[in-house]
Amino acid sequence: MRRNPPPGGPRPRSYRRPAALLAALVLALAGLLGLIGTAGSASAATDYTQSVSEPTPTQAKFTFTPTSPAGYVILHYQAGTATQQNVQMAASGSSWTYTVSPVSAGTVLTYSFTYTRNGPQYDTPQFTYTQGSGGTTGTGTSTGTTSGTSTGTSTGTSSGSTGGTTTPPGGNCTGQSDTPDFGPNVHVFDPSMGNAAIQAQLDAQFSQMKDTATAQFSENRVADLFKPGTYNVEDNVGFYTSVAGLGQNPDQVTINGDVTVDAFNASDAGNATQNFWRSAENLAIDPSSGTDRWAVAQAAPFRRIDVHGNLALYPAGYGWASGGYIADTKVTGQAASVSQQQWYTRDSNLGSWAGGVWNMVFSGVSGAPAGTFPNPPETTLGTTPVSRDVPYLYLDGSGAYRVFLPSLRQNASGASWANGSTPGTSLPMSRFYVVKAGDTAATINSALAAGCNLFVTPGVYHLSQTLQVNRAGTVVLGIGYPTFVPDGGVNAMQVADVDGVRLKGLLFDAGTTNSQALLTLGPSGSAASHASDPSSIQDVFFRIGGERAGRATTSLVVNSDNTLIDHIWAWRADHGNSGTVGWGTNTADTGLVVNGDNVLATGLFVEHYQKYEVIWNGNGGRTIFFQNENPYDPPSQAAWTNPAGRNGYAAYKVADGVTSHEAWGLGSYCYFNVNPAVNNYHAFEVPSTSGVRFHSALTVSLGGVGTISHVINDTGAVTPSDTTPVNVVNFP
Repeated sequence: MRRNPPPGGPRPRSYRRPAALLAALVLALAGLLGLIGTAGSASAATDYTQSVSEPTPTQAKFTFTPTSPAGYVILHYQAGTATQQNVQMAASGSSWTYTVSPVSAGTVLTYSFTYTRNGPQYDTPQFTYTQGSGGTTGTGTSTGTTSGTSTGTSTGTSSGSTGGTTTPPGGNCTGQSDTPDFGPNVHVFDPSMGNAAIQAQLDAQFSQMKDTATAQFSENRVADLFKPGTYNVEDNVGFYTSVAGLGQNPDQVTINGDVTVDAFNASDAGNATQNFWRSAENLAIDPSSGTDRWAVAQAAPFRRIDVHGNLALYPAGYGWASGGYIADTKVTGQAASVSQQQWYTRDSNLGSWAGGVWNMVFSGVSGAPAGTFPNPPETTLGTTPVSRDVPYLYLDGSGAYRVFLPSLRQNASGASWANGSTPGTSLPMSRFYVVKAGDTAATINSALAAGCNLFVTPGVYHLSQTLQVNRAGTVVLGIGYPTFVPDGGVNAMQVADVDGVRLKGLLFDAGTTNSQALLTLGPSGSAASHASDPSSIQDVFFRIGGERAGRATTSLVVNSDNTLIDHIWAWRADHGNSGTVGWGTNTADTGLVVNGDNVLATGLFVEHYQKYEVIWNGNGGRTIFFQNENPYDPPSQAAWTNPAGRNGYAAYKVADGVTSHEAWGLGSYCYFNVNPAVNNYHAFEVPSTSGVRFHSALTVSLGGVGTISHVINDTGAVTPSDTTPVNVVNFP
């Protein structure tokens, strides 16, 4: 992202899914009543097998295999005289599984299942199993429940696939604490510490993290975590800083004051275009003046926040800003973008919205403006097709730490907690390995192999081997911008083609020896469906150059079907420390390659790569919001000509063989400051077929430095020299 306002630039101006819903209702009733009752006694044919096996002497693995596909399966079990548990099983091929651990030899397990068959929901009879008896298998019949598909008429939050705070399996991770030592870079605040002491610590760290000239490429990392309660503080948020509440829901932590990002430094010249790498999450803000300010650029999410007032997304001096991303948030007053070039807001509730320069996009947002692109430049979708908010750390009633895992939502609108607690499940910290100073790729891989999830604390971690995430349902949760740097040309992380992996809050920073890819989901050729439990990549960022002369051919490769890409910034640096940026220095071909089918990207930022910046090979892909800048530094047209002989490379290329793809709200800008004579033939390149559709796409030449001839294929005029956009409302 460019550092200064472009000369001559514009000035500021002012259905839920029935199966998911039923599963949530079943679990909620189970939690309240301790049982699932049947409504009616419709008979069912023998349509399932079930078994219990023992992977280890202290584990009981339940397997349920329906003869007809089930939308969900819920296991109800009681170990001895303990309280009955009600948990959703995980799909595993044609079967559904769940492992209970630990279970002592001789313990009697009483259990039953609830499942769907061709729409209606059925309950099985109860079964018993004694741990240590060697396993059991059987078939059965069920009595049906007339649960139907009632979903009401609400247009608010869309229910998730599970409810309550039941605990899904977490592997065989042992020996971890529920109240761990998070290391020196995690600050946990309690109201009993006193506002003055907390303010002093916030001010001291901000002094270290604020300066764009010195902190932007430093290795300082910090997370500020607030225990439930009320705080009268002013929290200015600098580089590589995460601010988060430790309540299960946002309003359990209230800041009477401000959580602020602004153009803090004289060197910023009043603009916020480099306010990267900082975040706020899971708390309420009562702004001191009625308006909280969050004037950020890329990689600065604002999630699960309840703003009791207005939200300003622009600098106090009305300078340029180039963000940004909001999700799962409520703003009771007005959210105003003013000088923001582009912005994406997902699954939120706003009192109102004001402003827009080039590209403002909303999906599932109550209070969003009407879709009026290009004048005003606002693109609005009533719902988000598929979404799932991020995993987050919280404190339970006993003072132990847990990680909450929000449920998958279909056609969502509004914050997940707008009408009560976020639906989902939780994991105790005893199932997480806490990564902190001193950890290596070997120790991290050892923890993953032992079945641990990862909680990655603020720091910079050099990797001598690829991190291998192989277990379904693994959570890798980072706070304070923990940074993985692959050394010696290794790839940083490889995820298997399995269900439900969640990656959140990570920065992958390329090493000086070229890596083929920084992060890959699924091996080449992956073809399994993960529609019921997709893997997700959220607030995950990639950097090539800036701090060091990094090199990586591709930043992110997605081979797994149904993956959710929810807010990434893949950035080949256009500025940084001396000697880290240049056409032959920080080399990188492509930011994102999607090979999987039915992949959804919500909030996709990819900038400055040297060839096609996004290549989409899979069918059924969808993107809601895309922001791009072409590389600034092609030295000549000959050095930047694609294999077909056309000038430059499209920022977003849908492969010729793709038959279905749809995208909304896309912007691509050029600023060829090394050689202004350079031209890009078009920003978007797609096959000419009715199944590939683009909406609200635009190009801009920043200050008229270089040109883009067309917006999409041969449609759209050449960019003018006065920093005004060329718009295509719909294509074809």
